[in-house]
Amino acid sequence: MKSKRFTEEQIIGILKQAQAGMKVVELCRMHGISDVTFYNWRSKYGGMEVSEAKRLKDLESENRRLKQMLADTMLENQAIKDVLSKKW
Repeated sequence: MKSKRFTEEQIIGILKQAQAGMKVVELCRMHGISDVTFYNWRSKYGGMEVSEAKRLKDLESENRRLKQMLADTMLENQAIKDVLSKKW
């Protein structure tokens, strides 16, 4: 997985600079990001505070863990059904 150059705190700081009136083009040039990256960040983190971003990250990791647990359980159930359906 690709490592991120910017933390959520830094991203929110950059977005706050844009809200304060700094031009997006100058902001992107200053931080070395593209316009597309900025607008993607704005759609994901727009209007958030740092604590909310941390909570979002925690919820995403918990969701990923729960999905993995569900997939494992479904795989075990399917294996058990396959074994029980065979005639001995």
